[in-house]
Amino acid sequence: MSSINRSVRECRVGVLGGTGEQGRGLALRLAMAGMEVVLGSRQSYRAEAAAELLGHGIRGSDNAWCAGQADIVIAAVPYDGHADLLAGLATTLAGKILVDCVNPLGFDAQGAYVLEVPEGSAAQQAAALLPDTSVVGAFHNVSAVLLLDLEVANIETDVLVVGDDRSATDLIEQLVALIPGMRGIFGGRLRNAGQVEALTANLISINRRYKGHAGIRITDV
Repeated sequence: MSSINRSVRECRVGVLGGTGEQGRGLALRLAMAGMEVVLGSRQSYRAEAAAELLGHGIRGSDNAWCAGQADIVIAAVPYDGHADLLAGLATTLAGKILVDCVNPLGFDAQGAYVLEVPEGSAAQQAAALLPDTSVVGAFHNVSAVLLLDLEVANIETDVLVVGDDRSATDLIEQLVALIPGMRGIFGGRLRNAGQVEALTANLISINRRYKGHAGIRITDV
């Protein structure tokens, strides 16, 4: 499990699938908050190009180098490539924290819907593939549009953080709180990740109906 025993400010963050909107948005906001960030992609040149456009000291590389350089690794890849990518990085990710923000969703004429995952959720799938890694679920319900919009100073939303390693979830709650407007809220063990991932389908429906970028807030906490 995780060997990290330091403050979040001492950690380097890697973002797998960092050329997608969610990955770029999280990388941008964390770099703006002063974190050292590496973007990963299947092709290093794509990550390098995306990193150059984002600025703020972000670097780009292939996914393997990104995972090797980081202490905290965020998986922001499409669900259909999730298992293969993580399985191939199992040795590299040993002893690190993997933050899985993948939402297994499908889309049809009626909108977004939840895909069945044999392990119960994408985060649980990651944990099964990475037995020597502390897997935490977080950032599932955050709008990529808002993350990438620099006119939005504060991202006013709570982030549910789920996982079985309390030291890892505590560290990721600290990471979330670096982004102005966000709070990390512990949402239970990793077995609860499925509900959090599925909630994104509801938020997409809300956004389509009300033309917004909805997030969530947890009251009385």
